[in-house]
Amino acid sequence: MEEDIFNSLVLALSDVDYRFVNANANIQRLLELYSNTASGLRLPPPAAKHIIENLPDVTITEEAQCIICLKNFSVGDTAKKLPCNHLYDKECIVQWLEKTNTCPMCRFEMETDDEEYEKERKEKLRAKQREAELEILHASMYS
Repeated sequence: MEEDIFNSLVLALSDVDYRFVNANANIQRLLELYSNTASGLRLPPPAAKHIIENLPDVTITEEAQCIICLKNFSVGDTAKKLPCNHLYDKECIVQWLEKTNTCPMCRFEMETDDEEYEKERKEKLRAKQREAELEILHASMYS
């Protein structure tokens, strides 16, 4: 059943006009998500409600575009700003974050209300910090 849905998505994406969507990138992302869920890994949960509710509004100071809906922002328009500093149309980013806790542009992970996922996310962050500290220590010893 899941494989049929996945194959339908791949076929649908492969028929999309390349000017609007990079089908290969989307197919690759679907393959990654499918392999992760098939191997027992979970998809990221929605962003925490307090994160979504407290996204700051910013005034656009130079022309920009929402990469979700492709809306062009003019100087003076307002947009929502994620912690990674990427800007999005309010309706788009709220709908996005209600489904997943990552920035659509850079995949920066935001806090979730899922305690188990948060525990795993914080462990990954600590492991990255330890790795960075070890690199600094190594560089200071052998430079």
